[in-house]
Amino acid sequence: MLGDRLKRLRLEKKLTQEELGKKINVTKVSISGYENGNRTPDTETLQKLADFFNVTTDYLLGRTDDPNPSESDGIPEELKDPSLGLFFKELAEAPEERREQLLKIWEILKSEGDRNNK
Repeated sequence: MLGDRLKRLRLEKKLTQEELGKKINVTKVSISGYENGNRTPDTETLQKLADFFNVTTDYLLGRTDDPNPSESDGIPEELKDPSLGLFFKELAEAPEERREQLLKIWEILKSEGDRNNK
């Protein structure tokens, strides 16, 4: 799984194994080993790969098929502030239908605020 995903990501960026290795400070032999399954990257290297390709380590390891789950969770960026407390917690943990209701409420509040600031 790691090897297939790593190779696909590398080819999407049109990089050779050597070029990728230089970017994350490992050898071409290491990249080749990761791609063909003969080697496993250590934790630090795995994180460097994830950061370089802007994906999660879980995606690289095959634990999820979503390369960026936090970007596709349906929660607007302005609501991803922990200082929002219970509202944020309830939104993050809510079933899909409840989440949609809470997001509609947020949109109403936001539009009211926009009208009041004009």
